[in-house]
Amino acid sequence: MRMSVIGCGYLGAVHAAAMASIGHDVVGVDVDAARIAALRSGRAPFFEPDLDDLLAAGLASGRLRFTDEMSAASGADIHFLAVGTPQRPGAHAADLRYVDAAVDALVPYLRPGDLLAGKSTVPVGTAAGIAERISPSGAVLVWNPEFLREGWAVHDTITPDRIVVGVPDGADGERAATRLREAYGTALESGAPFLVTDLATAELVKGAANAFLATKVSFINAMAEIAEAVGADVTLLADALGHDTRIGRRYLGSGIGFGGGCLPKDIRAFAARAEELGHGDAVGFLREVDAINLRRRDRAVQMVVDALDGRVHGTRVAVLGAAFKPFSDDIRDSPALEVAVRLRGLGADVVVTDPAALENARALHPQLAYADDRDEALRGADAVVLVTEWDLYRREMDPDRAGALVARRIIVDGRNCLDPSSWRAADWRYHGMGRR
Repeated sequence: MRMSVIGCGYLGAVHAAAMASIGHDVVGVDVDAARIAALRSGRAPFFEPDLDDLLAAGLASGRLRFTDEMSAASGADIHFLAVGTPQRPGAHAADLRYVDAAVDALVPYLRPGDLLAGKSTVPVGTAAGIAERISPSGAVLVWNPEFLREGWAVHDTITPDRIVVGVPDGADGERAATRLREAYGTALESGAPFLVTDLATAELVKGAANAFLATKVSFINAMAEIAEAVGADVTLLADALGHDTRIGRRYLGSGIGFGGGCLPKDIRAFAARAEELGHGDAVGFLREVDAINLRRRDRAVQMVVDALDGRVHGTRVAVLGAAFKPFSDDIRDSPALEVAVRLRGLGADVVVTDPAALENARALHPQLAYADDRDEALRGADAVVLVTEWDLYRREMDPDRAGALVARRIIVDGRNCLDPSSWRAADWRYHGMGRR
């Protein structure tokens, strides 16, 4: 098929490259000239495993190209809308300016029978408005939410765990579903479920999924607060809960909490939309989910202060991690960087290291010190804080070797990903979050 992908940020660039890799003819369109230049050179403007290889292969095959000219989308059978929906300044609601601008720019190039497939995360009800705006063109709107995990986005696009498609009623909807089955034929052959819904349900799926995941993370972090109060171990608690098949162990990792460009802003936008619909009470618990998550950052900072016996000023603190999660250079709403900034505000000499996110971190927080190498960051540290669970820290960092580099063997495990017994055996004062 001929496809266009409107918006070539994280979601759009991955989607365009993945669709080209399974044989479609794809053009990616974005207004950011620097981003387009990078993608044309086969280099993603952000870190995502395997994406550069996919871009290079797509460009070399001739099936993938990128441009800042919307007219290049003309003639595509399916147009994927993949622009960002950040949090509105000064509010919790989603900012739909970029979605609106992209739709307005695309409308002149839509033909009768074309599909516009929304992938952006939007408040429920947005699709109905877009459908009205494109109806004079004769194009049909469907909603096809994404479920990508940063660090696994290429895998999740090519071999998704489900494909959800919201379509209009009637013959247009049936034809649209058939065409999207063809577009995702490779994934369907691999066994991916294909769920056809109405537009509103498809919009709700993404927001509801993120709300559930955020709730699960904050639940175990709330249990960590109780565990600390009574001397229990939240990691063992999570293991026990995870054996219940109704609950499961995934996303029950306690620690410093979630961040990034999706979960925090999506749950806030979800709650804001519920308020607009007059049903804010139905998701009122999401406000507490958000509050619990933010408290974990407070707790991590306090643990470092306590570990240093209240004397933080003038100490050297090594912060292991800047990205909000491993396998990513995304520092949006990063708990790791917030902890680093707050420790520096208390007078600590903070040195941050990360395998992928240092350039982004330096640009946002030039007041912090940075080390390109883990051991360089550890050297002379009075305390070490692990805040992003890269394998370089959780699996490949030897307690004895690290101990020979630091000034004091104090470590705060903000992700509960280290083996406490190994570190204590090497004479470290190990502090986990919600652990004995």
